[in-house]
Parts: sequence; structure tokens; C-alpha cells
Amino acid sequence: MRRRFRITTGLAAALGVALWLASVDAAQTGAPNARTVRVGVEQARAGQNVPTPRTPDGKVDFSGVWANTGGGGLTPDEQGNITVLSKGRPCHPGQECKPGINFERDSGVRQRMSPNLPLYKPEQWEKVQDLDVNGNFKDPDIKCYPEGLPRIGAPSKIVQTPTEIIFLYQNKNTFRVVPIDGRDHDPIRSQDLTYYGDSVGKWEGDTLVIDSVGFTDESWLAWPGYFHTNNMRVVERLRREGNTLIWQATVHDPDVLMQPWEMNPVRRNLNPNPKAVLVEDLPCEDRDQDHIATRERG
Repeated sequence: MRRRFRITTGLAAALGVALWLASVDAAQTGAPNARTVRVGVEQARAGQNVPTPRTPDGKVDFSGVWANTGGGGLTPDEQGNITVLSKGRPCHPGQECKPGINFERDSGVRQRMSPNLPLYKPEQWEKVQDLDVNGNFKDPDIKCYPEGLPRIGAPSKIVQTPTEIIFLYQNKNTFRVVPIDGRDHDPIRSQDLTYYGDSVGKWEGDTLVIDSVGFTDESWLAWPGYFHTNNMRVVERLRREGNTLIWQATVHDPDVLMQPWEMNPVRRNLNPNPKAVLVEDLPCEDRDQDHIATRERG
């Protein structure tokens, strides 16, 4: 498979380097590794102790470029330092392996063993396990298909008007345009089978709630074979606290799930650089799927 490296700016870039360095050191030594990285105090603290901006009509303004915090919601200490702690397994004595290979394998184990998993009906677990074991051949992302909702996660940039909100994702240069003027689902588009569905938004106080229906079943909810049906419904909730964006999605699919799956919230920090841009994502090319020899993936 062709791996694509994505570039972000500011704090996200600094954290990404820190996490990568920590993982490499941990994989080589097998011991917990703490690495402290100095980042700009003003930028790292951009989401703290600032008022939440609003549009002229009084709504929360979600506009801006939102940097991934690495999933941990990390915050600096009083000196602006961020300490990243990572632990990985070393290679077996005498075994030749590249630095970080066990870190990648362990990442796959952690995703499967997360305490917050979608609860499938008993008769559906065999299919989940088959998709997981054979993910190198069946994962639609490996085939360069769109990530789909909710797998694509929180947006990288938001543009907001009084009547609609536009989500831009650096992942495969994806976009979504969601009306927020109170309209109902379009009777035709809501019956289409698309990767991101027909989405409409409404305000519940300062929270923007986006309801999406009309999905193809060719996408997955997440990496370990979590599939869904055409009858899936996804409800996203967006909040902004100062310069921090909180995105959370709930998946409703009673055909295969025992109960709705409330995914863990994702926090992203505003990039305060007025020149911040999204770097064009490289094309996804399926070059060597036919040559995969094992079912291992990380």
C-alpha cells in the first residue's frame, strides 16, 4: 500500500515530531521514553482563557484551521513544554526488524482493545472478525476509497456562513457543505447511497448538531473491521471553548448494533497563524495490494 505523509502547521507539527521520536526510541529500547519538546507558548496556549468568538447573529463561530492535538489533548506546562511518554516493545534478541515496527503492531492491538467499541449483535461478530483479519484485502481505505463518515473524523478547516458550514479535510482533499438554516433532509439526496450522506445542521444552544443519513455500506466506521449498513445514521456534535474545538459523533445502526455507538470526543486546537493553510494531500494510489503476502497490518 502507498503510505501518505500529511503535513500540518504549528503545534500539530511539533507534537507529531515529538510522538514519532518517542515511539522510535521506545521501540529500540523497550523502556518508557519521555521526550520534552519546546513549543511556542503563545500558540500552545491559544485555546486557554480566551473568549469564544461569535458571528454577528450571536452563534458560535467555528471558522478556522484546526490542528490535530495527537489525540491526547496535550497542554504545555508553565514553561510551554510538552512531555510525551511512549512505550513500545523491542525486537526479539537476534531478530532483525526496523525501528518502530512493534510500535505499529501494538497500535493495532490497542485499537482492537479500546474500552469504547461498537457493540455488534452476536450474529454480526463473525463478519467483524473476518473483515479485521483480512483487512489488508477488504479495508476500503486501502483501496483508496473515501474514508466516509464518521471515520474521517473532525474537520481540518471550517468555513462558516449564516446558512451553511463547510468542512475541509486534508485527508484526500475532502469537503462537506452542511446547511444550518433549519431545513430538513432533502427527500432525494437522503435516499442516495454516498460516503458522507445527506447532512443537515441545527443549533442546540451553543452546540451545532449535524444529522446525516443516506450512506453507502462500502465504508467502515473504524479500522478494525467495523462495518455498517445503508440504514446508518450519524449525529455529530460540535462545540467550541475558546480556541478549542470539540467534535463528537454517535453512530445509530440498529440493523447491526445493539445500541448507538458514542465515539470518543476529539479535541482540536485553533491554529492562530493567519497564513495557516491546508497542504494538498497526495493522491492515494493502490500500487501493490495484489502483492501483499500476509494479513499483518498496523
